[in-house]
Amino acid sequence: MPDGERGADSRLARLAAFSVHVFTACGAALALLALLAAVNADWPLMFALLGAALLVDGIDGTIARRLHVVERLPRWSGETLDLVVDFTTYVFVPAYAVAGSGLMPPLLSVPAAIAIVVTGALYFADRRMKTADNYFRGFPAVWNVAAFYLFLLRPAPWIGMTAVLLLAVLTFVPFPFLHPFRVRRLMVLNAALVALWALLATIALYRDMAPGPWITGGLCAIALYFLGAGLLRRSD
Repeated sequence: MPDGERGADSRLARLAAFSVHVFTACGAALALLALLAAVNADWPLMFALLGAALLVDGIDGTIARRLHVVERLPRWSGETLDLVVDFTTYVFVPAYAVAGSGLMPPLLSVPAAIAIVVTGALYFADRRMKTADNYFRGFPAVWNVAAFYLFLLRPAPWIGMTAVLLLAVLTFVPFPFLHPFRVRRLMVLNAALVALWALLATIALYRDMAPGPWITGGLCAIALYFLGAGLLRRSD
């Protein structure tokens, strides 16, 4: 291949690699739109946008590995970018929703939101957040999902506050928490349950977070499965 063509191909490859970083960074834009929806108390739209950000987070790594982004763009840290975006979508926007939704009185909701952002920030700084077999250590700061269940179930304020504090404490307890797409054991089942959860959650959002007992029961059953699946972990 002539040098000119080789150079053009290299530039095109780097451009494609950088586009993956742009795609990841779009998660921050989705977080901003979700925050604006939360300010307007449009909770279904907020969770829909956070769900879109979750989808971006779920596929950008696979694309980055296929395009060899780390090798082609060593200046840019995809890992750092991912953590920045994840903190806004997994932690910060859900914390605002807890504080501003009225699910709890301000005396409880503001401390709960502070607990979320502080423990979430510490979790994302943990270099040992994952085990060698790709389980998370402790509750993996998926406060977007936790907030979804608070809005879905609307428990009494003291129950909601207790749940937030319990999850905040579990952030630092080294129990294994399943990663549905990285843990090999029962991966097909785990992926199928995630897909079912996404379908049921979409129905819940369409019904303004009041989907009825069957949808709610299904969502709760899947949540209990993922909460308990790590306890069944075994060394192969």
